[in-house]
Amino acid sequence: MKKQSRKFTESLAKVDTTKAYSIDDAIKLTKDVAFAKFDETVDLAFRLGVDPRHADQMIRGAIALPAGTGKSVRICVITSGENIKKAEDAGADFVGSDELVTKISGGWLEFDRMIASPDMMGKLGRIGRILGPRGLMPNPKLGTVTTDVAKAVTEQKAGKVEYRTEKNGIIHVPVGKKSFTDEQLKQNIDAIITAIVKAKPASSKGTFMRSLTISTSMGPGIKMDTMEATASVG
Repeated sequence: MKKQSRKFTESLAKVDTTKAYSIDDAIKLTKDVAFAKFDETVDLAFRLGVDPRHADQMIRGAIALPAGTGKSVRICVITSGENIKKAEDAGADFVGSDELVTKISGGWLEFDRMIASPDMMGKLGRIGRILGPRGLMPNPKLGTVTTDVAKAVTEQKAGKVEYRTEKNGIIHVPVGKKSFTDEQLKQNIDAIITAIVKAKPASSKGTFMRSLTISTSMGPGIKMDTMEATASVG
């Protein structure tokens, strides 16, 4: 087992590991125990009552966070015709067609998100083995395969995050930065909780949200009150 650092141990000592904190208290404590010198990302970890081995219980989606993510995202758009200028005008970092596909097949991957128009998906097939394992393959369910490339670029630049059920029903998703105000973090947390609760599969039985934990990149996890977190979700 990896030995914990002195700073982490000191931070952990401030957390009551037997307690489930309210959203407001959890946000304040998360920022209070953060010790890294850089502006850490704040993450949520959901443990859900689903079995992702069954296709009908796989939860996957994307949401534009109200307060953004605080992260600069490099967008690559694979498209053609008039959509090239539309993507450029919307602020895409890299825009092209066949030449970009060829460049990626040669190993170039200096971007964080890829958006593609439907007419280009056939050409992306040959680089799927490169994009897929890195989570970069465009997907219509995530809004990254679309005819409205300008809107997709704007959403990604504004702070759209993707979420997907991992092994054992866990979902990890960033909700902002340590430097965000408490209210900005709460807006983002409320938005992602609402999206995930509403995505509950009909086949999921028993308690859906089994646990919810908030933490910074380097800090300790803080358990949140799942009853309070889901109370306002219709």
